[in-house]
This record gives sequence, structure tokens and C-alpha cells, in this order.
Amino acid sequence: MTLRPDSSVSLVSPQIQDAFTQSTPLKLGIMASGSGSNFEAVAQAIKDKQLNAQIQVLIYNNPDAYAAVRASNWNVPAVLLNHRDYDSREEFDRQIVQTLRQYDVDWVIMAGWMRLVTEVLIDAFPNKIINIHPSLLPSFKGSRAVEQALATGVKIAGCTVHLVCLEMDSGPILMQAAVPILPDDTPETLHARIQVQEHRILPQAIALAAQQAS
Repeated sequence: MTLRPDSSVSLVSPQIQDAFTQSTPLKLGIMASGSGSNFEAVAQAIKDKQLNAQIQVLIYNNPDAYAAVRASNWNVPAVLLNHRDYDSREEFDRQIVQTLRQYDVDWVIMAGWMRLVTEVLIDAFPNKIINIHPSLLPSFKGSRAVEQALATGVKIAGCTVHLVCLEMDSGPILMQAAVPILPDDTPETLHARIQVQEHRILPQAIALAAQQAS
């Protein structure tokens, strides 16, 4: 008889803490391109006192992104910066930097931000830009990471929170969560379980990054 893996099982490293606290609230600027579920996870962690922070602004680049609705529900200012309106990635990032500074942001959180960033943004917030990616980096960088994992036949997937550098989906790793792949998984079912872990580790990794920087 073959035992079916428990779909709720995950391995998180470093271990989740009850709460990370800082004496001064972190001022977060969150960038999202889609549904904004990780934005909401961070907002909920702040409300639950698991993260001592405040979200200063949400920047979103797709006019139809549901993240803007979530921001409104949390009374967070949401600013649409449509990348299609800019002639270059650098020009786009300059506007992002200007907006983040306008809202007095000191940590930038890329929570489902589907655009490559340039030195313009990285140099403006050195070692203070955090990204979450749905794979166990350095495996399966780039888009469609979940589909890549299923196509190669690996048995464990997961997600990674890391500091951002110029190379795509690279930079020092802050926290990872591993998720077993089930025999009948589809991209949708696997991604849904990975997202559960994203919501767990992103707020924790933000606090951990702040602790390491202090």
C-alpha cells in the first residue's frame, strides 16, 4: 500500500517564531501585480502583532490588479504605475522610487511583482528590497516556477523569500518553506499549497531582514 503524503506538511527554515518585534515600526512599501494575497498576509500579520510595521503604500502596475481592492479594504493608499506608460525599465523604476520616497518607505516588498527591476531601484534601497518567489531557489527562477517544478518531476517544491539583487530571483535567502508535490498535483493545486506557505513566511522574513540589518 502506498501512503499518500499529507498535503499540509511543510518544512520552514529558519523556524517560524511566535513574533518578531522591533522597537520602531518598519515603513513598508509593497509592490504587487496580481491578486495581492501576500499584501493581505502582511497586513494581517501587522494587525495580529506578528510584525511591527505599517504599510505606507501599495504600488501596482496592472490596472485590473485585485491588490488595489485589498489595499482599499485595509485603508492603505494604492498607486497605479502602469509600466506600459514608460519608455524604459529605468524610467519606470525612477517613478517607483519617487513614489516610495513620497510615502516615506524604508523597506520595499515585492509581493507578486512581475517586473524585472533595475539598478535605479536597487541603488535607491540597498539591501532593503525583499522578494517572494514560488520555488526553492536557486531552482526554477523566472516565470511559471510551479509549472517548471512539475515538468521536471521533482518531488518537493516550495517558496523563498530573499533580498533582491540585479540578477533575477537571486540575492541572499532569508527564509524558505518546502512543500511536497503530490502524485495528482496540477499547477493550480500545487500553487495553492505553496501560497499558504508564502503567507506564513513573508511577514516573518521581513522582520528577520530588519533584525539582521539593525
